[in-house]
Amino acid sequence: MQRIVPNLWFDHKAAEATDFYLGVFPDARRIDTKRYPTEGLLDFQQELAGDVLYEELEIRGYRLIAINAGDEVTPNPSISFMLTFDETERDLLDGVYAALSEGGQVLMALDTYEFNSHYGWVSDRYGISWQLFLGSPNGQKRPFIMPSLLFTEAVRKRAEEAITYYTSVFSGEVGTIARYPEDGDSPVAGGVMYGDFQLLDQWFAAMDSGFEHGFTFNFGVSLMVSCTDQDELDRWWSQLSHVPEAEQCGWCADQFGVSWQLVPADLEQIMSKPGAYAKLMGMKKIEIAAFG
Repeated sequence: MQRIVPNLWFDHKAAEATDFYLGVFPDARRIDTKRYPTEGLLDFQQELAGDVLYEELEIRGYRLIAINAGDEVTPNPSISFMLTFDETERDLLDGVYAALSEGGQVLMALDTYEFNSHYGWVSDRYGISWQLFLGSPNGQKRPFIMPSLLFTEAVRKRAEEAITYYTSVFSGEVGTIARYPEDGDSPVAGGVMYGDFQLLDQWFAAMDSGFEHGFTFNFGVSLMVSCTDQDELDRWWSQLSHVPEAEQCGWCADQFGVSWQLVPADLEQIMSKPGAYAKLMGMKKIEIAAFG
């Protein structure tokens, strides 16, 4: 079971974006569609009454959720998705790269690099970023999709600290750590060039960047964690929530700026109860007992 599901924020275009991804990835499917209620909405949500709330999709067995909301935030490449294609899938990689690039922005052109024989990095037309590799970036077998966290700007050279922290919170394991050279004047000297780690049996990647990108983590891409009970939710909330003003209806932001959603495993059943949406909107940390 995938307990950490990335949530992607779209400005009124979640359904359109989902259709786009279903066309880009030949082995993708829509799992579910949920709609906003017609009552209990906050003022800024009134225009969305009855519209799509989110689309849940699956790409090669990996679940993603496309949130349909407003223009409060724009996703950026601070969290991207690494796509590791088998060595026999070069043509598929090329086709996916071309499709994701159309109407988007190429961050690193598809080419041969020192770290990979066939690699490209692109932000698609909706602002979601993808890194495409032919073969695993570290030479070891990894899943097709891995969220990748880029530590830059105010959190530059904190990738290793974050890896250590996240694996301690979720009792995870560190995989590969490749470092920048210690010598030289680079602001990331000795930092993480590439690292990967497991949380709740899922792979993630992280790296430091010495460049000025003009962006850092925001809630355009968040990580939704399914909690088995209130105790687990409370424990992880106390460890991950470091920005009081970011706390709302299960959302929080950690000390690095990464956004998390901590939700009960039976959230869908809870939200089917009368008045549940309005109750959720009034909460910061989710209190399961309050739903009755």
